[in-house]
Amino acid sequence: MSKAFTKESDGDDDEDIGALPPLPTGGKNYITPQGFARLKNELLALIDNERPRIVETVHWAASNGDRSENGDYLYGKKRLREIDRRIRFLTKRLEIAEVVDPSIHAGSEQIYFGATVSYADDEGVERRITIMGIDEADSAQAQVSWIAPVSRALLKARVGDEVALATPAGVRMLEVLEVSYPEPSK
Repeated sequence: MSKAFTKESDGDDDEDIGALPPLPTGGKNYITPQGFARLKNELLALIDNERPRIVETVHWAASNGDRSENGDYLYGKKRLREIDRRIRFLTKRLEIAEVVDPSIHAGSEQIYFGATVSYADDEGVERRITIMGIDEADSAQAQVSWIAPVSRALLKARVGDEVALATPAGVRMLEVLEVSYPEPSK
């Protein structure tokens, strides 16, 4: 068959390049109010600003004639597919998001979603993480998704508790040193 009649994938599946992990089956998409606002702002920026700008560029490039060798047209169409895919992804994630304000647990010593936790492992190495939603966790900022193994091990524990964390190298014991939450906004 001629290559002219084969359909190349336009990447129109619902996953982004470098996509976030899927939600656990039957799980909720917990997210902080700040994370929800950030995703919503990204969605609105794509819909209101970036997509119309790219559509205008593609329209201009198409009016120039031969589309097969028109870089602006080809790149613009590709970028539109990427934007549309991201819009679909964000829309779906925001529809199923369950906004949880971690400040409701301010003052608590028990670990819930949104907690910032200091813990020491069985080798005495101390770490500090914040348990966040899947769509907002950033490991560079020591933010860990609530479905990560370390988060699952720590959830519901209290200051002073030791919890077991299963790792590929074996079971590690973690001791909870400190738990904090953001202060409620006034």
